[in-house]
Amino acid sequence: MTALTVSWWSRFRVWREARVRAGSGAGGEAGMSTAEYAVGTLAACALAAVLYKVVTSGAVSAALQGLIQKALHAPF
Repeated sequence: MTALTVSWWSRFRVWREARVRAGSGAGGEAGMSTAEYAVGTLAACALAAVLYKVVTSGAVSAALQGLIQKALHAPF
């Protein structure tokens, strides 16, 4: 290795170790990610319930069945 490579590598290692030490503290927002995941999961479930109701409604169900019938009977 050249002197320039060694110098760059040692500076990179110092920078990386400083970043690891800075990111390891919990700070004042410990547990925040768990709450955010819970809210995101709840929102996803609510959206899924609304989409299920929409897709299983009579009008949408009939439209989907018509679309599938048309696709199955398409001439090649």
